[in-house]
Amino acid sequence: MTEGIKEKENRPGKLYLCATPIGNLGDMTPRCVEILKSADLIAAEDTRNSIRLLNHFDIRTPMTAYHEYNRFDKAEELVKKMLDGATVACITDAGTPGISDPGEVLAQRCIEAGIEVSSIPGATACISALIISGLSTRRFRFEAFLPSEKKERQEILDNLKNDTATLIFYEAPHHLIKTLQDLLEALGDRKTAICKELTKLHESVLRTTLSAAVRHFEAEAPRGEYVLVVEGQSPEVLKEEAREAYAGLSVEAHLARYLSEGLSRMDAMKRVAKDRGVSKREIYRELSRTES
Repeated sequence: MTEGIKEKENRPGKLYLCATPIGNLGDMTPRCVEILKSADLIAAEDTRNSIRLLNHFDIRTPMTAYHEYNRFDKAEELVKKMLDGATVACITDAGTPGISDPGEVLAQRCIEAGIEVSSIPGATACISALIISGLSTRRFRFEAFLPSEKKERQEILDNLKNDTATLIFYEAPHHLIKTLQDLLEALGDRKTAICKELTKLHESVLRTTLSAAVRHFEAEAPRGEYVLVVEGQSPEVLKEEAREAYAGLSVEAHLARYLSEGLSRMDAMKRVAKDRGVSKREIYRELSRTES
């Protein structure tokens, strides 16, 4: 009996990534409350903010600050506690830890140390905004906050230009207009849904275009935190651009380019047809005429 108890004590603890409400306390799940009450320690992004949530649900578990500025050192400290058997629940200011949040580092360190990591699902601002945006949800790309460094920011925007997935960004009010202007310049004038106060009493969604959004917020100063959902590039636009790019290149030269890369003739013909937005049969006919 004593051995069994000793074995249990020697087992590592566990990390729970607990999603908390992004505005409406009614979105707190009973399971999340249960986990927070039963954990040995809560790692909170801002203990001053989280204490209000814990008090509301009568959660008395001790808290420790775990945030952007101590995420590496504190993660090591928390991992040691879990290796000694402690159960730790990680929460962010609002929403799901690990999504644009230091909880990502803690989860990685736990996995590296062989500690079990479990998710307690709940509210996530990016998904909430996506599903009410009216834009395609089939494929989406979450970019969180664009970097402030100009070169890195431009590289990301250039990379996003031809992505057909719906794009999702977070932005603070004092940067919103600049970000909208940068998106407009890099991506062109696309449909967008600009969401704020999600799940709260004054939740709002501005469904418009990037150019109209710039005008709107130049006239009405932004307030609050925003989620921007932006339409992806149209596949038809990409096809048209490809057709234009290859318009001045003969089919033979186009084919030779792929053959020089080591593709078989059949595979090269397929790629040429795809680039030009035509059937493989049409490429075969064109080659037959020029080669005969």
